[in-house]
Amino acid sequence: MLVKLEYIWLDGYKPESNLRSKTKVWDFDPNKDPKYNVLRENGPCPEELPIWSFDGSSTQQAEGNYSDCLLKPVRVVADPKRKQAFLVMCEVLNPDGTPHISNTRHLINEDVNVWFGFEQEYTLIKNGKPLGFPKDGNPDPQGMYYCSVGTRNVNGREIAEEHLDTCLSAGLKLTGINAEVLLGQWEYQLLGKGNKRAADDLWLSRYLLHRICEKYSVHVEFHPKPVLGDWNGSGLHTNFSNTEMRDNGGEELFRGICEKLRSRHAEFIDNYGSSNELRLTGEYETADIKDFSYGISDRGSSIRIPVGVVNDDWKGYLEDRRPASNADPYKITKLISETISSFNKVETVLNT
Repeated sequence: MLVKLEYIWLDGYKPESNLRSKTKVWDFDPNKDPKYNVLRENGPCPEELPIWSFDGSSTQQAEGNYSDCLLKPVRVVADPKRKQAFLVMCEVLNPDGTPHISNTRHLINEDVNVWFGFEQEYTLIKNGKPLGFPKDGNPDPQGMYYCSVGTRNVNGREIAEEHLDTCLSAGLKLTGINAEVLLGQWEYQLLGKGNKRAADDLWLSRYLLHRICEKYSVHVEFHPKPVLGDWNGSGLHTNFSNTEMRDNGGEELFRGICEKLRSRHAEFIDNYGSSNELRLTGEYETADIKDFSYGISDRGSSIRIPVGVVNDDWKGYLEDRRPASNADPYKITKLISETISSFNKVETVLNT
């Protein structure tokens, strides 16, 4: 059976990588290896897919005189937009099989007990302006656009709805969508269990959003301040928890994690997306980029402690409100997982 495999990877551009992809037609034998039978309804699994190559000199990942880079499949989901097709998220390797310097995924230590809930904001742009903006000037001030309905207050719903349906059909766990504070701005929420898989799925969801917008001739803008002035920016609020937080909890645990996050604030900011200083100003539901804060139900803090956590005997999750909408989720999940893990280890030693 011939199937189409869309190999997807991150290029070497800075400050943020871009998504790249190309299609491989592959002869897929569902009965080839019995050990994969449980996965057959979802197509092939990454371990049995071939490693492929690409021209790294065209993606700022190699020199022209030695340009081959390798693509190692790491996550496969259905491609709902094409028949007999799958999306294949890949890591980029050097020709000798070692991780490429642009490969941020390989730096993560696998931890399936850490769950992430991403709130991905984005802005739909056409002719240089967000959808719904007049040709000259600005629309009415923000206030009526968040979670609104009607042609005066919402633009791009058909794109957001199609993206939701497409991601769900691909097996990505989107949990909701909503119109955001800026006209033409939207958000979707995605749940991922495991630090690598969660980040894989966010990249795949971004890929699908870009591809859907090609059909509408609309640009997806992930810049954290897509419109300067009296408008909200775009973030990638990241909710996170591990087994200890979800099952045992306690105020001491949650405040301890927040203090650990405080001690690494500058490092986190360095990895939370470019131009984030335009968004994290202390206004528009943000904390100032230079400061770290946390508070219960406080959307103006760096870390929000949901009121539901407090009401549930301090069990649940925390929300990191610092990441920009253009941030690399591999970097986010790595830093947060490390912080939670090191905190738990320290506490275990102290309590022994």
